[in-house]
Amino acid sequence: MTSGSEQSARHRRTINRKRAVLSGLAALTMTGAAVFVGTSMSSASAAASWPTPNGSEPVTKTIPVSGVKDGGMKRYYGSGDLAGDGQEEGQDPIFKLADGATLKNVVIGKPGADGIHCSGSCTLQNVWWEDVGEDAATFKGGNSATYTVSGGGARKASDKVFQHNGGGKLVVSKFAAQDFKTLYRSCGNCSTQYKRTSIFNTIEVTAPGSRLVGINQNYGDSAALRSITIIGDSSKKIVPCQKYIGNNTGKEPQTAGKDADGTHCNYKTSDITYK
Repeated sequence: MTSGSEQSARHRRTINRKRAVLSGLAALTMTGAAVFVGTSMSSASAAASWPTPNGSEPVTKTIPVSGVKDGGMKRYYGSGDLAGDGQEEGQDPIFKLADGATLKNVVIGKPGADGIHCSGSCTLQNVWWEDVGEDAATFKGGNSATYTVSGGGARKASDKVFQHNGGGKLVVSKFAAQDFKTLYRSCGNCSTQYKRTSIFNTIEVTAPGSRLVGINQNYGDSAALRSITIIGDSSKKIVPCQKYIGNNTGKEPQTAGKDADGTHCNYKTSDITYK
């Protein structure tokens, strides 16, 4: 039998442990660190476990999203005017997100059209592209926009996964890409150019692929690569960070080197693991 004093001591220890946990969470929030509770993906490797869609829905006209849309892991695919899945420029997207919108738990199937457009700041959470059309997602906000991609993955991207045409900052974490050409491209020849920032953390890519990120050195772009895993590229042909000299005339941009420099291409050898 436990004495009253022992029960009181245990009760005090339990309360102290709860207070410590709550204090720790509060500290993370105060410092701006991300807190993931109940997430199904704890690493890029987990992100590579492609989900089974919960039903399918054809989309004949772009779906506008404002606020939060939870797709419940349904597959959405283009039909009718949205049945394109090639690289033709100017295709309409499956989803168009208003400034501040969130799209989560969605699978975009084939045909994928031009995937997702973000008009301003947006959040894409646990979004999967089974067969990328023109691009998976295009970011079009202004200089103050922040785009967040958390979880999910994309495969069969014969050109780009993420296209950054507007300004602002893109943050991608716990994301997987398979069979792609370019994971991220800061627009090299848009008529209006910006200084663009991108951060990639805990990313798993599987060859074949050509480059992780492409940025415009002359416009002050920067890309940070952290905890990157590259699978099936023992010869290291996938370029981590390609620099370009961008323009606003529509011409094909020239390359400008591909080495880490601490200013435009920010990563260390230890940030990239080959398997």
